[in-house]
Amino acid sequence: MVQQSAPAKPSGLSRKPSGYLRHVTTDSPTASRLSPGDRAPDLRLIDDQGVAWHLADLAGQKAIVYFYPAAMTPGCTKQACDFSDSLEALQAHGFTVIGISPDKPEKLAKFRERDNLTITLLSDPDKEVMKAWGAYGEKMMYGKKVTGVIRSTFVVDEEGKIEHAFYNVKATGHVAKLRRDLGLE
Repeated sequence: MVQQSAPAKPSGLSRKPSGYLRHVTTDSPTASRLSPGDRAPDLRLIDDQGVAWHLADLAGQKAIVYFYPAAMTPGCTKQACDFSDSLEALQAHGFTVIGISPDKPEKLAKFRERDNLTITLLSDPDKEVMKAWGAYGEKMMYGKKVTGVIRSTFVVDEEGKIEHAFYNVKATGHVAKLRRDLGLE
């Protein structure tokens, strides 16, 4: 893992006070899944440093938004480290990388520090953004049907539309596969 400081916000993003938040709400515990061509639901969440982030502020830029179940668990750590290790190459192709979990900002800050993460980490404790993106709902875990975070990755284009939507991804090897799928290898 390359050690770097916390990522700077991409140009064009405004820093809003942490009280300036709006969650996208859904009526059901499981929202429908997004498909290529769909408009990416806006997100307004707090990062690990208490700064509000808004997807709409990335207009004109590409983003990779991924959802993971819990900071500091083996699979989620592997995935976050893989994204951090690939961040420079992804940024060279114009991508901002945003990881979202239901963890509180304080836990995300510990996660960043412990594993020297360089990607943006956002907190969605109410899981409303996850539901809007179809990244929260029923899934199979150890042969049982449970409700939880569905490990998912989305590529959002410069116009705010979903270019790729990957659900139920594997933590290990996912970033390398994503880079191949995007022709970045």
